[in-house]
Amino acid sequence: MAGRLVVIGGDAAGMSAASQARRRRDRDDLEIIAFERGHFTSYSACGIPYWISGLVDYRELITRDPETHRREHQIDVRLRHEVVKIDLERREVVARDLENGGREVREGFDDLVYAAGAVPTMPGWARTDAGGVFGVQTLDDGKALRHWLDGDPKPKRAVVVGGGYIGVEMAEAMIERGLAVTLVERGEQPMSTVDPDMGRMVRDALNGLGIDVRTRVTITGLTTEGGRVSGVRTSEVTIPADVVVLGTGVRPNVRLAAEAGLPIGPTGGIRTDLRMRVIGVPGVWAAGDCVETLHKTTGQPVYIPLGTHANKQGRVAGINIGGGYATFPGVIGTAVTRVCDLEVARTGLLEPEARIAGFEFITVTVESTNTAGYFPDAAKMTVKLIAEKGTGRLLGAQIVGRSQSAKRIDTLAVALWNKMTVDEMSMLDLGYAPPYSPVWDPVLVAARKAVDILHST
Repeated sequence: MAGRLVVIGGDAAGMSAASQARRRRDRDDLEIIAFERGHFTSYSACGIPYWISGLVDYRELITRDPETHRREHQIDVRLRHEVVKIDLERREVVARDLENGGREVREGFDDLVYAAGAVPTMPGWARTDAGGVFGVQTLDDGKALRHWLDGDPKPKRAVVVGGGYIGVEMAEAMIERGLAVTLVERGEQPMSTVDPDMGRMVRDALNGLGIDVRTRVTITGLTTEGGRVSGVRTSEVTIPADVVVLGTGVRPNVRLAAEAGLPIGPTGGIRTDLRMRVIGVPGVWAAGDCVETLHKTTGQPVYIPLGTHANKQGRVAGINIGGGYATFPGVIGTAVTRVCDLEVARTGLLEPEARIAGFEFITVTVESTNTAGYFPDAAKMTVKLIAEKGTGRLLGAQIVGRSQSAKRIDTLAVALWNKMTVDEMSMLDLGYAPPYSPVWDPVLVAARKAVDILHST
């Protein structure tokens, strides 16, 4: 008889696992059922801010729709089905059909992939029956926000809460939509994914777009009028708002996993081995924003929810379920974003993270240009490196700059991944032409400066 694979979650990790398993085992050998509580599968959640702004159509964000999965991969995709229980003893899941009055569905499994993703961190003050408060975790969330922005009366004032990737991208999207925007961040600077000195440059770019950035602010509640949000209360003032967008972060969606007895790690994510098998639970796999993983620099478990990781982890799980062999070696936290024409990138550890991990380190910050200085439209870029004292091993890097700046982080990520020292990096054979970099690329300049500091200490 054919085995049966049940997948919980129809986005990056879940459908990557299902597709990879299908490539290695045909329908007669493996039946695949995927449950997804929303209306979409295999889409780019990272593209939602650009859909909200009007830059792209939401259909362009969908890599494979349910019908494609059904037709080309023979995967039984069941949209609007919410899994509510995992019974490991009976090897079955219980789901509710949300389009048919919550009708209960039970399906047994030989293998189970738990890819339920993440859920937004919802502050207590944001829980309201009033309209106008939105997260942007899924395409369904984006659809609801678009409907509100296009509705009558049209919102004129937006408050974006949280200055991380989603927050700054959504703040820019609201500006593109013609709204007056206030960005509220409780930390010292927006973009806590870079050190505060780099975050100041992000703040300046947001201010340049006309965004009112307020940091070190604590929100205490909302004001409403006629069933709609009308403002955001802080400890000092009330900020008028016709729409509130939450960029307050996410946490692993592990409630079902915990109820079923799957192991939860110190970061709050599910614990897996390198093959994405849930530790101690045969036949059960987990991948994506619901799992914790290994940080290759510190050797410690971390929770870094990114689509790049989810796709790779799902692929690894699917290859192994299909009878192959693959591992997911860990992460170093490489990420990029853009605010208007300002690009922001990081990899490895920030200063506080390096300190917590017990490293003794030096930091260097250099300013250069993204092209040869004499080239038309040459623009400033800043590179920051963190290197271990004694060994000179690269521990982390950050870049803030204009066009052609951010993707230089990939060079630094490869160096960090392979445990290179700044001494080794200072002589890397990087490409050069005046339209692309100075003769000494900013990466090389930063590495060389780090070497000088290390040799003088």
